[in-house]
Amino acid sequence: MAVRCPCGRGDAYDECCGPVLAGTRKAATAEALMRSRYTAFAVGDSAYLLRSWHPRTRPGVLDLDPETRWRFLEIVRTERGGPFDADGVVEFAAHHRDRDGSHVLREVSRFERVDGAWHYLDGVIG
Repeated sequence: MAVRCPCGRGDAYDECCGPVLAGTRKAATAEALMRSRYTAFAVGDSAYLLRSWHPRTRPGVLDLDPETRWRFLEIVRTERGGPFDADGVVEFAAHHRDRDGSHVLREVSRFERVDGAWHYLDGVIG
């Protein structure tokens, strides 16, 4: 049985975000990149998170908390971020659990294309 992708689209991981994290396919939209980044948090792939971060705002190191369990992602809205756009915005709610209980991370994220590939620029947590 195929493992479902953590991003919540309902597809198998190997047909959804898996190829994006592996670098064999680019995210076609800002939302697709957001979903792949959520998946990277869920599977603990900090290397992908750094690769998909915009070079202007990328941190030098990213330490993920291994005790955080990402449960599901809600896309609240998108602006631009389509296959022919240069930038986009994705507002989301990422539900997770850690040693202190259940939480929801709400963020409005900005994305830009760099050399034809979508990158996470920054976000405002709300």
